[in-house]
Amino acid sequence: MSWRGRYSAAGLQQLTAEHFAQCLKEQREEETAIRLHFYSKNIFSTPLKISRVQRGHDMRHAVAPAETVENNSFAVTDLLKICTHCERISKKDLGVRIPRPLGNGPSRFIPEKEILQVSKVDARTQSIFEDAFAALGRLDNISLVMGFHPQYLESFLRTQHYLLQMDGPLSLHYRHYIGIMAAARHQCSYLVNLHVNDFLQVGGDPKWLNGLDEAPQKLQQLGELNKILAHRPWLLTKEHIERLLKAEEHSWSLAELIHAVVLLTHYHSLASFTFGCGITPEIHCDGGHTFRPPSLSQYCMCDIANGNGHANHHDDLLGNQDMCGEVEVLMERMKQLQECRDDEEASQEEMATRFEREKTESMLVVTAEDEECVPSRDISRHFEDPSYGYKDFSRRGEHVPTFRVQDYSWEDHGFSLVNRLYPDVGQMLDEKFQMAYNLTYNTMATHKDVDTSMLRRAIWNYIHCMFGIRYDDYDYGEINQLLDRSFKIYIKTMVCSPEKTTKRMYESFWRQFQHSEKVHVNLLLMEARMQAELLYALRAITRYMT
Repeated sequence: MSWRGRYSAAGLQQLTAEHFAQCLKEQREEETAIRLHFYSKNIFSTPLKISRVQRGHDMRHAVAPAETVENNSFAVTDLLKICTHCERISKKDLGVRIPRPLGNGPSRFIPEKEILQVSKVDARTQSIFEDAFAALGRLDNISLVMGFHPQYLESFLRTQHYLLQMDGPLSLHYRHYIGIMAAARHQCSYLVNLHVNDFLQVGGDPKWLNGLDEAPQKLQQLGELNKILAHRPWLLTKEHIERLLKAEEHSWSLAELIHAVVLLTHYHSLASFTFGCGITPEIHCDGGHTFRPPSLSQYCMCDIANGNGHANHHDDLLGNQDMCGEVEVLMERMKQLQECRDDEEASQEEMATRFEREKTESMLVVTAEDEECVPSRDISRHFEDPSYGYKDFSRRGEHVPTFRVQDYSWEDHGFSLVNRLYPDVGQMLDEKFQMAYNLTYNTMATHKDVDTSMLRRAIWNYIHCMFGIRYDDYDYGEINQLLDRSFKIYIKTMVCSPEKTTKRMYESFWRQFQHSEKVHVNLLLMEARMQAELLYALRAITRYMT
């Protein structure tokens, strides 16, 4: 395609800013030839050229970026973030209302310049971005943030593309509606809005978007499975599966149910990643723009170009003397634990005791500092029982048996079941799990040649421990040595109640680490959560089948 190699990540996003094109169409019905003039130091030496805009054309046809814009990699989000003076000029010259982005880049937690810099220095990342744009006609902010880790991003996009667009048991509009149901469970308006648009584009009935009660009975029956998997997957039984498979004219086939389960777990965990990385809506999406003029406290692009942008709070934290040596302390603990492993091995009884202790302690970790989040009507209409949420395994008088991986594992049981009923998907999921689990650059902050396998395993197993899943060969005593309380609060909030994740939580753990390393952590959390949900669902399906 002619656009390949011509656009940076920011430029690809520019091509999908359909809202900006719509603003122009609403204001000027007749044919126009418009040149936007923003005179500020180091921004544009030539204007952005907008060709003939006609009703029905989208931004990919309406905008032809000038060469200077391409070279400087300015996105529409950059273009529309203007000071009062620039806005006054634009209104006078054009007579149009110009939308302004509400956020500062793809993430509220990570500086935009760090995210966009990745594709500039990594040709593979740029190629992946272009392939994603070719397949979807857009480059979303989730992909931009995942671009810190192109190997994983490639696996993620391949799997997601197969689940949503390739041959499978479920029709295309069912797939997107299930994505809406799953994302809504965690009040993730970003993903809900994304799939509302996709649902309509593939021919979905707009009436279904009025609420779950307007959708077919077959999808309504999926509501209970959705809420249990999202919040308390350990409660799932073969009876839940049986009710779906034996619902007379509204029944699901086994292949359809496997497809639905994979989609539900995919979007539950993706909601965790979205909140955990502070993903913001693109400018052309709901919640991504405003027509109000910027406040005096905000900066125009001309200010930023001159080095007058806001300081990054995360960078300020790096100067805190209290956290000096954080990385070195963690590395020393890893070294000591490795020496203890070599010297002696705990008995099976002791390993079981340590697991139960860690599971009990995980229940004492507070998930968030905020009050309960009440979902808006726009979100809550897509799922049932809004009051149903995460609860720890055992309250007084309750008991949930431990899920032993040695009895039912992804590798020995779940993988083959998925692959048998939904060919190739088991293999793709397995590659994605392995990619997240084994991904390493052998670095920790500024330290190189570091074996991080012990730390990665502790994070993965702690998440599974919160879901009651136990590995007999793992010493859960290592978790308290490697994961401090602030990190545990972040993990539990992001995995169990992601809608409560705050920037303060993100900044409070691993304060000396790079943003790319924190994104790596979020990939681990996302995939570990998805696998945990899948294990409970697939075990219930297996029990039904046997």
